[in-house]
Amino acid sequence: MRYALIGCGRIAVNHIKAAMDNHLEIVAVCDLSLEKARCLLDGHSLGTDKGITYYKDYKEMISEDPNIELIAIATPSGTHGEIALYCINKGINVIIEKPMAMDMADAEKIIRCSEEKGVAVCACHQNRFNEAVRETRRALASGRFGKLSHGSVHVRWNRDEDYYKQASWRGTWAEDGGCLMNQCIHGIDLLRWMMGDEVDTVYGVTRQQRHPYIETEDIGMAIVTFKNGTVATIEGTTNVYPKNLEETLYLFGEKGTVKIGGKSANDLDIWEFADETAKDQENKGLKEQTSNVYGNGHTSLYADMIDAVQNRRKPYVDAVAGCNALEIILAIYKSMKTGQPVNLPLRDFSSIDMKGIFDNV
Repeated sequence: MRYALIGCGRIAVNHIKAAMDNHLEIVAVCDLSLEKARCLLDGHSLGTDKGITYYKDYKEMISEDPNIELIAIATPSGTHGEIALYCINKGINVIIEKPMAMDMADAEKIIRCSEEKGVAVCACHQNRFNEAVRETRRALASGRFGKLSHGSVHVRWNRDEDYYKQASWRGTWAEDGGCLMNQCIHGIDLLRWMMGDEVDTVYGVTRQQRHPYIETEDIGMAIVTFKNGTVATIEGTTNVYPKNLEETLYLFGEKGTVKIGGKSANDLDIWEFADETAKDQENKGLKEQTSNVYGNGHTSLYADMIDAVQNRRKPYVDAVAGCNALEIILAIYKSMKTGQPVNLPLRDFSSIDMKGIFDNV
């Protein structure tokens, strides 16, 4: 399968590795900085001698190679929607890094256009492929929790000024969003997915406490009510001193309690069920080794996407999943702006609608 990558920044390493692991034919990479693209490929013993072409303009890349079958988009967040829609309208299957878009209109357009064009769209929420997450999902599907009561996600991380200085788009409403959109979105995706997806209301509060040089929030908290009667809380922050503390997801049911922890939701810190089985002993204390906060899920996500394209089915993490995670975050933002709970579904709201909210802080 002919593959190209648009965006060669921090997360691109995981995409190139996943493409190589799945034996994709890497034909092109695109970045505004050709030097960045070269460094990425050189680090994996790839380059022009392997038949890979470098581009600065993704439209030129697609025009010159209309036979590309799969494109991954790993550019600054604010460009995801525009690039994805261009690729989809050219009939190309896409993997879109989180967030899938920065406003609901683009997200819904991606879903609609992909269905019209008959192409597969995968939202890059790779933590769904972690073994700890898969085991929890199996337990939910088989009813081992009984009736769910509530859940919570906590992303307690650190990002300092040096991090934001690495790229001018970071910490902006137009291109990045705050800690909820950038750092917490994977946890929010897992929470909504595990709790039943169908959300009733979202009430959120955000603040900018320790990063006056950015536009966006560095802490966000929310209460989410679901149509199935469950309730959940969200806490996301980049204010933890002196380094990342934890990313955890709790699920509480009448017959089971699970805490997923680790660097990237890759450990089972608590695994307790009333109907204990032999497999439960293996799951207690399960730890999946990972070298960074991105985890190991990209390779599995790519494998699923390739199979989805070949068999003309929706990927495991499809465009609707990406839209759902985005919707929760934008609902928190809207709640902060209005001071009121927000009923879902959410329509016509964008991260840029928050511009200026912390100007007088």
